[in-house]
Amino acid sequence: MGPANESQLSPDTFLLLGIPGLEHLHVWIGIPFCSMYVVAVVGNVTILAVVRAERSLHEPMFLFLCMLSVTDLVLSTSTLPRMLCLFWFRVHDIAFDACLAQMFFIHSFTAMESGFFLAMAIDRYVAICNPLHHATILTHTLIAKMGAAVVFRGVAFFCPHPILLKQLPYCRTRIIAHTYCEFMAVVKLACVDTGATKRYSLSVASVIGSCDGFLIAVSYVLILRAVFRLPSREASLKALGTCGSHVCVILVFYSTAVFTFLTHRFGHNVAPQIHIFIANMYLLVPPFLNPIVYGIRTKKIRDHVINTLRVKVA
Repeated sequence: MGPANESQLSPDTFLLLGIPGLEHLHVWIGIPFCSMYVVAVVGNVTILAVVRAERSLHEPMFLFLCMLSVTDLVLSTSTLPRMLCLFWFRVHDIAFDACLAQMFFIHSFTAMESGFFLAMAIDRYVAICNPLHHATILTHTLIAKMGAAVVFRGVAFFCPHPILLKQLPYCRTRIIAHTYCEFMAVVKLACVDTGATKRYSLSVASVIGSCDGFLIAVSYVLILRAVFRLPSREASLKALGTCGSHVCVILVFYSTAVFTFLTHRFGHNVAPQIHIFIANMYLLVPPFLNPIVYGIRTKKIRDHVINTLRVKVA
């Protein structure tokens, strides 16, 4: 059966279309998406368990990594299960309130992810540029305050989104040409002028993303300047090695985020299949990739996992 007939939907129900033009491939597309979700959940839960169990990992870098893992779990869980229901069981209808809740979680936790990347960049800056005072500067109290500030920012800036959409009249089609409830996809269904609402959303996203990206870039400029002043090549490579994981996940996150933002703003000629597919990657790849990158490249985490597995096998 195809999507439910729109005339059969209640006024507070929307219809998720999926990936337009690729409906016949939804079942197959769901397989790699589900695999990525499973890896994301297992990987991020493993990082949380390892850091909690190993007291030597109660350092700023790993505490921020735990915050990032929690964000990734919420971000992926708020989208993937519902998306797989659409792909595999053809459950296209979604309640309006559930749609708004999903949209809030997606946008607010994406902003939190960006904020935690910035916090981790600050940690790397302090660790490399002021190593003797790293522990005294980034105390557990300061780390908690930084984490709370990132969460508050994400909630405060994106709380208006569901409130604004709740007040709009929807007298046009209730079909959302997307795999999840994304703000721009929903606001297009309103039958009033939503120019101010769209500008607010794009402004918030661009300000948060550009500010975080700029500050991360500044921190790495300062890091590189400090690294190149180190007396030996070995010391320079070792210092840069501690930043490798962070740089990898940042590049993945911001490259997909910038593409998604630009297609919303300027990409009117971009095929909807490409736009929606990249938007899905924007939500799936970072939670999937972050634990893999940090698990492989971070020796303390890798060693603890290997030792735990050896004990269980023995």
